[in-house]
Amino acid sequence: MNEERFELTNETKIAKDGITKLFRLKCRVSFEHKVLGLIKKGTVGGWVESLNLKNGDARVSGNAWVSDDAEVYGDAMVSGDARVFGDAWVSGDARVFGDAEVFDNARVYGNARVFDNARVFDNAWVYGNARVFDNARVFGDAEVSGNAWVFDNAWVYGNARVFDNARVFDNAWVSGNAWVFDNAWVYGNARVFGDAMVSDDAEVYGYAEVYGDARVSGDAMVSDDAWVSGDARVFGDAEVFDNARVFDDAMVYGNAEVSGNAEVSGNARVSGNARVFGDAEVSGNARVSDDAEVSGDAMVYGNAMVYGDARVSGNAWVFDDAMVYGNAEVSGDAWVSGNAWVSDDAEVSGRFDLSVNIDFELKRITIDTKEKLSKLKKFLDEF
Repeated sequence: MNEERFELTNETKIAKDGITKLFRLKCRVSFEHKVLGLIKKGTVGGWVESLNLKNGDARVSGNAWVSDDAEVYGDAMVSGDARVFGDAWVSGDARVFGDAEVFDNARVYGNARVFDNARVFDNAWVYGNARVFDNARVFGDAEVSGNAWVFDNAWVYGNARVFDNARVFDNAWVSGNAWVFDNAWVYGNARVFGDAMVSDDAEVYGYAEVYGDARVSGDAMVSDDAWVSGDARVFGDAEVFDNARVFDDAMVYGNAEVSGNAEVSGNARVSGNARVFGDAEVSGNARVSDDAEVSGDAMVYGNAMVYGDARVSGNAWVFDDAMVYGNAEVSGDAWVSGNAWVSDDAEVSGRFDLSVNIDFELKRITIDTKEKLSKLKKFLDEF
């Protein structure tokens, strides 16, 4: 029984809450701890409010040990082979058990649970109904709260916050000033850091990284080796995967997908059911939307717009205030720039430089060498 293993000394102090009176713990009998080895009779431990909880259960049971200036009070319990030491405090209805350790200046309180081989240390806080278990680590000035779970081999550290119903697991890390909350999941070998936020039902996994001031929300997914950084936003049902990069002030949303080695940057927007993939780049103030696709080594930038069912592929460039829409296709080494329009079922391919304001409808243009504006006009007159 606990009463036989421990006793309270006459040494007292007031707990960190400024109210609760605590007593120094002392071993009445020697016992073996799997990490510390033999803890001998007469060894003085940490601080507890009492030997038992109000319901009669032992406050410190099994081979658990509270030592140094650690405090355990309220209805908190430490059991199994768990350790609470340093200046740590465990209070409220919290439970620390299994082979878990809480130490340094860490705090575990509320209805929180820390168990298995988990570690909470430095100045970290775990509270509310939060769970930290398996081989998880919470440290630095990090906080895990609400109904959040951190488990497997996951780390939460720095000034990171994980709360609400969020889950961080596998080998994932959340650090810096990052927040993961609502019903968001971060897992695999993913990293969320800087001032990034992952919220709603979003998922970040694989080897993906979300950092800077980036935001991933809604039902969005960032996976594989993708990066979302800067002030970028990925939301709705959007997906960023493979080796794709979304950064600066770019936004990817709706059901849009960015994949392959594609990059979306600047103030660009990719939305609707649009897809950007391959080694394509969308930047500046460009817009790619609806069911449009940008692929290959294509570039869309400036104030250009690609929408409808349009396709831009190969080494094609669409820039300035140009628009490609409808079922139009721009491919090869073609350039569409200025105020030019390519629309309906038009196709522009080969090595062609289109920079005048012309709306092509149901035409096919394929030129193998760049044409000057005068030759272009002549060609159009004869078409």
